[in-house]
Amino acid sequence: MNKIRIGVLSTARIGRTKVIPGMQRAKRCEVTAICSRNEEAARRAAEELNIPKAYGSYAKLLADPDIDAVYIPLPNHLHVEWTLKAMAKGKHVLCEKPMGLNDGEVNRLINATALDPGVKVMEAFMYRFHPQWVETKRLVDQGAIGKPTSIQSFFSYFNADPDNIRNKADMGGGGLMDIGCYQVSLSRLLFNAQPRRAFGWMDKDPEFGTDRTFSGMLDFGGRLSTFTCSTQLAPYQRVNVLGEKGRIEIIIPFNAPPDAPTEILLQQNGETRTITFDACDQYTLQADAFAEAVLEDKPVPISIMDTFANQHTVDALFKSAQSDHWENC
Repeated sequence: MNKIRIGVLSTARIGRTKVIPGMQRAKRCEVTAICSRNEEAARRAAEELNIPKAYGSYAKLLADPDIDAVYIPLPNHLHVEWTLKAMAKGKHVLCEKPMGLNDGEVNRLINATALDPGVKVMEAFMYRFHPQWVETKRLVDQGAIGKPTSIQSFFSYFNADPDNIRNKADMGGGGLMDIGCYQVSLSRLLFNAQPRRAFGWMDKDPEFGTDRTFSGMLDFGGRLSTFTCSTQLAPYQRVNVLGEKGRIEIIIPFNAPPDAPTEILLQQNGETRTITFDACDQYTLQADAFAEAVLEDKPVPISIMDTFANQHTVDALFKSAQSDHWENC
């Protein structure tokens, strides 16, 4: 077998518009089925995306012996439940971030993978596979900006739709869970460490009860990452990584377009140069990396322990926002 056959649990918009088209361009996987609790919705999505099979329930898709793995873009509160059900059927899992609502939920997945290590489970932090991030990580690790001591990031969009799952607190909505988790992830990636403590501040929407704006500080012991994310501000995203000898600025860090070049700025010795990357689809790259781990029976690029560490940090930020004190990570 040189490709894995993937089934998609739900017809969520991110899957239909971004992830599935990216997967369909991948070399090492193919999307063979999609499902929804509404069979007609599944059929429409299958026809629109040229997917061979459509199912009217998640359970029916998981029962298909011709599916090797599943991609899960369900609402956050369903991630762990359906990851465990997929694993029980012997399916490998690529699940949207965040994988759980808290680190206790992720710990259930750790226990499940320990019992069945042959089943691969990976959180879908697609940004890590884009060449601009691969190069940023390489530059930081090789000392291109000296010792990195400060990371500043901003990520926002505007969505005040009361029916949108991102605005439903009981489904794991809100800024930190939806997009702030990227900022936590990149901080841990570039500093190659887990923060010692976290401080969080949030502004809750009075109607939705979700954090519409969340700002955080992550203390890595002499190194600091600061960030703001919001679901109700003008759309914007940027990451700056500063070191003793230079700076790297990522212009479109998270939603890199699949059909246009991207750029990072590298400042060294008082001069700034632009590094340009050819257009590529980070969802395609993610799919191939996940498929490679399955086909070659090697660890997935984003381990379940990395997922736990990220969620543990998110939990500490939420706890700090409630206590108004620094919280240990």
